[in-house]
Amino acid sequence: MEDVLEVYARPRDPSRPPVCLDEGSRQLVAHSRSPMPARPGEPETWDYEYVRKGVADVFMAFAPLERERHARVAATRTRLDMAEALRWLSDELYPDAEAIVLVWDNLNTHAMGSLYEAFPPEEARRLAERLEVHYTPKHGSWLDMVEVEIGVLMSHGLPRRVGGFGEMARLVRAWEDDRNARQKTVDWQFTTEGARVKLKRLYPKIIT
Repeated sequence: MEDVLEVYARPRDPSRPPVCLDEGSRQLVAHSRSPMPARPGEPETWDYEYVRKGVADVFMAFAPLERERHARVAATRTRLDMAEALRWLSDELYPDAEAIVLVWDNLNTHAMGSLYEAFPPEEARRLAERLEVHYTPKHGSWLDMVEVEIGVLMSHGLPRRVGGFGEMARLVRAWEDDRNARQKTVDWQFTTEGARVKLKRLYPKIIT
């Protein structure tokens, strides 16, 4: 835990940006009947029945000090998808960075082994060497700031019903562009000193 908190306390260095990475999913649901349009004094009306259209996964990279987040929508979130997300992070989002300080949780796909399943060894090694990896502790994924951003997207950036993969990608991109344009970030207040007080019960007891 303190390892991640110390990363968040570092001063801004564009050559080594801290980037939080995680993924979330959203069930795709289409209307079974066309909604009735809004009228004066009455909102748009939806039929309670709906049609399931599968699930869309969203990989999101959030750089709090750069005040930017980037999301990509995928059909699955396998090790191969994660490896491609790491390549995207390295070569498309931050190609000029000396290194990327990566914060993520302990999900089984969150490992450098995913790179070796997707790419030839020399390419996997190249990508792995660009990453300075920091894991949140077990049961401590809430320390990954990108979870806040994913929550904002799912709760406030998307309508209750998203009817297809293409619509999902379009809505996610619009949300990303708007939030980046306004340079929104997370006002992170939890520090190592605070953790030692508030979470004292979780630290080992030293008997002298």
